[in-house]
Amino acid sequence: MANPEAAVREQDLLYALDIGTRTVIGLVGVVEEERVRILDAETRPHASRAMLDGQIEDIDQVAAVVSQVTRALEKRVGAPLRRVCVAAAGRSLRTEQGHSTLELPAPQAIGPELVLRLEAEAVSHAEQAIQQAAESQSTRLFLVGYSTTQFSIDRYPMPKPIGHTGQQLEADVVATFLPSEVVDSLYAVLRAASLEVASLTLEPIAALNAAIPADLRLLNLALVDIGAGTSDIAVCRDGSVVGYTMATTAGDEITEALMRSCLVDYPTAESIKARLSGDGEITYQDILGLEQVQSAQQLRASVEPAVQALAGELAERITALNGGPPSAVFLAGGGSKLSGLNARLAAALGLDEKRIAVAGRYFQTSAVSDAVELDDPVYTTPLGIAISAGLGLISDSYRIQLNGAPAKLFRGSGVSAMELLMMNGYRYSDFIGRSGRPLSLTVDGQRRVFYGEPGTPAELMINGAPAQPSAPIHADDSVTFVPAQAGRDRQMSAGELARLLETPGFSRDGEPLPPDAPLRSGYQLTVSLPAAGKPSAPSSAPSPSPAAQPASPSVAVQRPGAAIQIRFNGHPLTLPPKPDGTPYHLMDLLEYSGLDFQHLDSPVSLLVNGRDGAFQQVLRSGDTVDIRKKD
Repeated sequence: MANPEAAVREQDLLYALDIGTRTVIGLVGVVEEERVRILDAETRPHASRAMLDGQIEDIDQVAAVVSQVTRALEKRVGAPLRRVCVAAAGRSLRTEQGHSTLELPAPQAIGPELVLRLEAEAVSHAEQAIQQAAESQSTRLFLVGYSTTQFSIDRYPMPKPIGHTGQQLEADVVATFLPSEVVDSLYAVLRAASLEVASLTLEPIAALNAAIPADLRLLNLALVDIGAGTSDIAVCRDGSVVGYTMATTAGDEITEALMRSCLVDYPTAESIKARLSGDGEITYQDILGLEQVQSAQQLRASVEPAVQALAGELAERITALNGGPPSAVFLAGGGSKLSGLNARLAAALGLDEKRIAVAGRYFQTSAVSDAVELDDPVYTTPLGIAISAGLGLISDSYRIQLNGAPAKLFRGSGVSAMELLMMNGYRYSDFIGRSGRPLSLTVDGQRRVFYGEPGTPAELMINGAPAQPSAPIHADDSVTFVPAQAGRDRQMSAGELARLLETPGFSRDGEPLPPDAPLRSGYQLTVSLPAAGKPSAPSSAPSPSPAAQPASPSVAVQRPGAAIQIRFNGHPLTLPPKPDGTPYHLMDLLEYSGLDFQHLDSPVSLLVNGRDGAFQQVLRSGDTVDIRKKD
């Protein structure tokens, strides 16, 4: 590659890195007049199969190649490259639909907090569906983004609900997630190569930003980036990207077909594949050392079943994502050059072959170079990474700090605090500080409930000031989030209960319970009669925690201090003063209803004095609180 035309300041350099299954491509450029000028490029293959279908397998080997690319570019541009723009592979993308419903006590105006809460619950529903399908609750998922497909107010579709009035709200979303190991392995490679992440996006998003300008996205178009191990797919229409998916069928299938047909190794098969589009003869050496000569036409025929299978798989994925064939398809990546693929894909989609084109025509809209031939579709993803970061098409995640570290952020502007947190592995439940589980007993036929300790509410700060989950996030913001903590479950022994109720003791199923016997919710107890000649005076042992609260107001336990009196789910409730003197918040009472907020199967309404309540809303004596599961 040619040297840059002039020396450029280090802080002005833009370094984009595409870590592919077979090769690592690095581009260095600068932003000039709303376009990215590419100064240099470097491509290095992996020494061995350190990646599988786009997923990093050997961190050290991949980091070594990344370092080689970085050092070569540093030498030629004459400046160190410390921060890098990257994209996560689409191989492990998980997309799922989610639904949520919110029933208000009375018709009211819909504000942004209600809409955000509705969307967040729908996203959580989608995440739960993914984890249940995977039969694993241990894998963290990063939210890449979501699209709200429909809002309804009182069962009437309402695309823009804010400002309208209604009582029953519903939302449907399509949410896309990445398992944490995909992002974590990418960050591990960059740390090993002494690089800092400047921005992060998804490979299909990057490729689309390079190949399809924003003004063309009003059309229903699909972009297919065919790499060695995977084919990333993105679909746009009506001005926005509506979905992403991927196929594990890609260029390697063609290479492997040539290996079997020609009896050659992988590099030789790759060389043959690059020459298939011609009409002449192709000479190669097989693994036995014999020189072979075949016509390009013969070799194309030998891989025809593999090409047909690739086209069929791509067509199936595109159709499923788009709900039918798109108006046109752009092919990108090294696999887009495969002879005969355009015709096979057009036939599989039922489109005119002219509607299938190789990406590159629109690269000059956003990029220019005197040193690199940018019309090569192999540059689609690395160029898209550079364009996305350099032209502000994604947020610069290094400029947003979350708990003192760069935030992982896959979307552009307009991100709320809650969306930022969900993109970094937090869940909707992290906002809810549930109380400890209550202990529910039946004593002489009367139900008594002793509540667990209140949970600690979540703390959300933006630039040092308390903030709501719906607060917008801007460049250079510093976000601090402390997840809510659950309170301790209520535990009690038979002796503690006897002292509390001033009884001699208890029996269960006709058998006396020793004083140190732990009690469990659901126990049915009978008060034991005192032995003859022995008084039934209460024990002088210290009384239990004042967190115990019988369900019936008639047996309320007396508590010292400045307690507050509220009405909870239709019944009076006395809340003892907290040890640290802080006030009670709505989220402190979430588990008083006995709901398990970690495994909800339907929405829950949170009301204070008949109005929709916020998690951090302070409660005062006389408030009426309702926390109920919707039918």
